[in-house]
Amino acid sequence: MLIDPASWPNHGTVWGHLVSDTSLDELHEFARRAAIPERGFDRDHYDYPAERYDELVALGAEPVSGRELILRLRASGLRVPGRDRH
Repeated sequence: MLIDPASWPNHGTVWGHLVSDTSLDELHEFARRAAIPERGFDRDHYDYPAERYDELVALGAEPVSGRELILRLRASGLRVPGRDRH
């Protein structure tokens, strides 16, 4: 499980991304354990609010930069390209 620093402002907070570079099943299972709502899922990642960062790292998410997160997600074959996000 990979997590980048929250850097996307929206809805009164700042958001980051949580991904798996192994499988979507792993990602969904982690999200369930962390009580991240299903509505936070966006094709290949979950959005998380900045205030949950430390908690998600404590649950096992590996902190990486946003760039590293994208590179590893692409390498895994799980990345959904922007052109496919309607």
